[in-house]
Amino acid sequence: MANPDRVDERGTDGPGGTSGGLGAFVAGVLMVAAGGYLLLQQVTVTTSWWSFGGQGSFGLSLLPLLVGIAFLFFDGKSYVGWLLTAVGAVIILAGVLMHMDIYFRQTSLFNTLVMLGLLFGGLGLVARSLRAS
Repeated sequence: MANPDRVDERGTDGPGGTSGGLGAFVAGVLMVAAGGYLLLQQVTVTTSWWSFGGQGSFGLSLLPLLVGIAFLFFDGKSYVGWLLTAVGAVIILAGVLMHMDIYFRQTSLFNTLVMLGLLFGGLGLVARSLRAS
């Protein structure tokens, strides 16, 4: 049976069950989103050629995946087939990630400070709103 003298405090809790403040949390999340968006708009991603010993080697990285798929078509319960397919997919994913070149485009110091200020100021507001006061 509920105690009538007990005040239900669930409605006054802020983000994360603390009393830090919903307004600061929302403002912080919006600042982080804006700063992160602006920062990521300044990043250029390019790729380079796969090479192994001076030769193009992307086709060679497909070999474990294709052999694994062949094993799975022959026997869908083949552990070797599943292993080769998984290893082949990881090799391809790792190769794509390792051959990405990521550059920060030239921008003014003011724009960089605005982007980073929004990002880290927002992170600070979110952290403050999650702290119990």
